[in-house]
Amino acid sequence: MSKYLLNHITLPSDLRELTQDKLPQLAKELREFIIDIVATKEGHLGASLGVVELTIALHYVFNTPEDLLVWDVGHQAYGHKILTGRKAIFHTNRQLRGISGFPKRSESEYDTFGVGHSSTSISAALGMAIASQLKKEHKHHIAIIGDASIASGMAFEALNHAGVTNANLLVILNDNAIGIDPSVGALKEYLTRVKANRSDIEQHNIIEALNFDYSGPINGHNFDELILELNRLKEIEGPKFLHVVTTKGKGLRQAEENQVTYHAPGKFDKFSGDLIPKSTISQPPKYQDVFGKTIVELAEKNEKIVGITPAMLTGSSLKFLLEKFPDRTFDVGIAEQHAVTLAAGMATQGIIPFCNIYSTFLQRGYDQIIHDVALQSLPVIFCLDRAGLVGEDGATHHGVFDIAYLRCIPNLILFAPRNEIELRNILYTAQLRLENPIAIRYPRGRGVTINWKQPFQQIQIGKGVCLQEGNILAMLSIGSIAKNVSKALKHLENKDAIAHYDMRFVKPLDENLLHNIFKKFEKIITVEDGTVRGGFGSAILEFASNNNYQNKIKVLGIPDEFIHHGSVNELYRICGIDVDSIKQIMQSFLK
Repeated sequence: MSKYLLNHITLPSDLRELTQDKLPQLAKELREFIIDIVATKEGHLGASLGVVELTIALHYVFNTPEDLLVWDVGHQAYGHKILTGRKAIFHTNRQLRGISGFPKRSESEYDTFGVGHSSTSISAALGMAIASQLKKEHKHHIAIIGDASIASGMAFEALNHAGVTNANLLVILNDNAIGIDPSVGALKEYLTRVKANRSDIEQHNIIEALNFDYSGPINGHNFDELILELNRLKEIEGPKFLHVVTTKGKGLRQAEENQVTYHAPGKFDKFSGDLIPKSTISQPPKYQDVFGKTIVELAEKNEKIVGITPAMLTGSSLKFLLEKFPDRTFDVGIAEQHAVTLAAGMATQGIIPFCNIYSTFLQRGYDQIIHDVALQSLPVIFCLDRAGLVGEDGATHHGVFDIAYLRCIPNLILFAPRNEIELRNILYTAQLRLENPIAIRYPRGRGVTINWKQPFQQIQIGKGVCLQEGNILAMLSIGSIAKNVSKALKHLENKDAIAHYDMRFVKPLDENLLHNIFKKFEKIITVEDGTVRGGFGSAILEFASNNNYQNKIKVLGIPDEFIHHGSVNELYRICGIDVDSIKQIMQSFLK
């Protein structure tokens, strides 16, 4: 056998042929392999580096895939993927038609549950354990969850249920004190005390109070401790809980020292660990930074403004507000439901809450939007970052359902800015005390306007704008996808025949403008980066039907299927909303 152990390991069965004293060498090689690929292909680095020993130990002790491992979120599952038959194709991670960046059932029998959102692992593993009981099968069921995820309500619900069962369930807490940003909350402070003083948990053990057999905390980078304890726990019946302490980014100095940046660092030098700087050419800002810097400007003049985020201070750029107004910035942890109703409670008392939640994660607070905000018409300002297709994170993270799931809610205003200036102005408009809640959806990444910091202008609610006049075909776009329409128009010879309208508001629709459009144009195309089922185009079709218009209408957007991972432009092409596809459709409509 060659000295390079990883060369000889394709599946966990190969791993189990090694003697235990070889595992530290394998861990070193696995870290190097992950670093080597992620340095050039990008991805989630720190979490996977932190659980290398734990990943090896789990596959070494348990008989996977017969025994079932469920990874929470999945940011940390790169080592798992490499050891379970995907080493040779790991370089395709997160690329179009490559493997997913998260565990995915259709990809491997070792991926027992598809993940991407947090705090699902305990519920899923408990469901599997109860199913094994019903089928009279003896299997082990292991949920690996982080200290940020376990603070979420769904994780508590699962722990509460599991504690009154005799299910063969092992919950492993991977405690590194950080999710994407540092973990927050009373549970985090409790875990910090436990790590500092073992006697604290002996006196006040939250986990044992929930009827779990608790053990730990143990060193998650020590194979002797891990394997000894995992083998012991295999013989114990009922729900068990193992507290493992790890270091996020372990093995790469920069990743250990700067855990927020190296969660998903982009390209970096695999030898030095230094980030590879991106182009220094002046570029438009990221939408998240326009939001973050604008809310600081507004908060400086309006003391009633607060910012709320569920564990996304950096990703949402609410970190700028935190630096300037820490008492008015609330990171509530991974708790979207709580974030929404917290904002509702504040709104009842005259506070102006900007509740910033990624579009895909706001799905988790849907009942609260309806029951706690919209039903009471409370003026909460929802800022939906990462709306539309987000790229390499794939189906679990695309924010493509928000238009459809929000526009059916009474009392709610729904706005999508086409550029950074529009985003800035709607944020200004929203804090002037609207009578209704408003959801503002904007995409991941950079916009189109370098000189975005213009004087504030109030936006009239429910009013669209004409970006280009025409006389045959009307293009109706919503949000930042307008840039693809504008680019497509520039490349058409008969572009003067085509009008382009930015409708801005999905709700309320600008019906006066729509009546004018439907009376002037026989042919209409709608374009959105949301689902065609129930989205903006559906709203236009409903308007046409309700008003007995017979115009020829074509709806462009995300088809009725889950879109997987790839670059945003690649996914635009797949969905037919890239510049070339829009151009071809416009040409065919003109014939």
